[in-house]
Amino acid sequence: MFRAAANLRYAVTCCIPVGLLLFLGMGRIPAAPPDQRTQDAIQQSLDYLVSLQKRQGYWEANKGQYRVAMTALAGTAMLAEGSTATSGRYSKPIRLAVDYLLSMSRPNGLIGYREDFHYTYGHGYSMVFLSQVFGEEEDEKRREELREVLSRAVQFCADAQTSRGGWGYVSAAEGNDFDEGSTCITQVQGLRACRNAGIPVSREIIDRAKKYIEECTTSEGGVQYSIRGGGARAPITAAALAAMFNAGEYDTDVTKRMREYCRQRIWPERDLAAADGFWHYMHFYFAQVVYRTGGDDWNKYRGELHEKLLREMQQGGGWQDLQVGTVYATAVNCIMLQLDRGFLPIYQR
Repeated sequence: MFRAAANLRYAVTCCIPVGLLLFLGMGRIPAAPPDQRTQDAIQQSLDYLVSLQKRQGYWEANKGQYRVAMTALAGTAMLAEGSTATSGRYSKPIRLAVDYLLSMSRPNGLIGYREDFHYTYGHGYSMVFLSQVFGEEEDEKRREELREVLSRAVQFCADAQTSRGGWGYVSAAEGNDFDEGSTCITQVQGLRACRNAGIPVSREIIDRAKKYIEECTTSEGGVQYSIRGGGARAPITAAALAAMFNAGEYDTDVTKRMREYCRQRIWPERDLAAADGFWHYMHFYFAQVVYRTGGDDWNKYRGELHEKLLREMQQGGGWQDLQVGTVYATAVNCIMLQLDRGFLPIYQR
């Protein structure tokens, strides 16, 4: 029930009528948990993540990279289980993660540090994680601290946006106005999560980002690596479609082309188990798209997805990923396996 109370607080903060919020489903009691086999796998894997958390509160990817991003993703996976920073099985690791990310907030609004690999990923994922924590926080002093950090983070996004409306691996000023699709998607989702939590976000920032995504989309519906080119890529297309859904764009000509592109190149016309160098990234976002679509597609996809993930889980919990690392694969897989729980507003239908 604490989630329902938090969603009612969203209604007050965002000036949305509570009745409308309940009608939309944000005030409902979450759906039934996954089946026992899946539930056991989730708990084992989240416990495994806890074992990998550093005493300072952070997680990291291969070679010590993406420290801020991994912390935000691992924390989000634990929030998706139903725990918060103050209650539940994973309250302590969540609290440590929040403390670490708050300590990473810079005067210019960046959540992270320049030496952290491709720091805009960490910034975007941190906005998602901390905004969900903000929606649950009861302590007024802590809420105000989170509000200030998230407000500065939104301003950093505005300042870091490129002239064409996207984002790169670093801010536009540091990256010579370079843009790249996957980091753009991370910022859009982070901004939307902040807006859902009642943090002011300029419509202009989102509109410019949507225009950027549209301009990166080919006639076939694939989204290119960058507005400068680089070819359409299925993982970025899935992520872009999830971001457009977050922005309220469901049935435009662009999103229809994206959905057809994903249908042919990700699922169902392509086997879910097909090898792909960015499988976890691609299905992390594609799962959000299919979940929001719902119906028979979601039921079929979920069944195939869960079977694949449970089959590939390591003994003792967690998943391997040679590119980014175990923390990354385990965190995003746990989020995918818990979408039906509906605890996090950013992933709700």
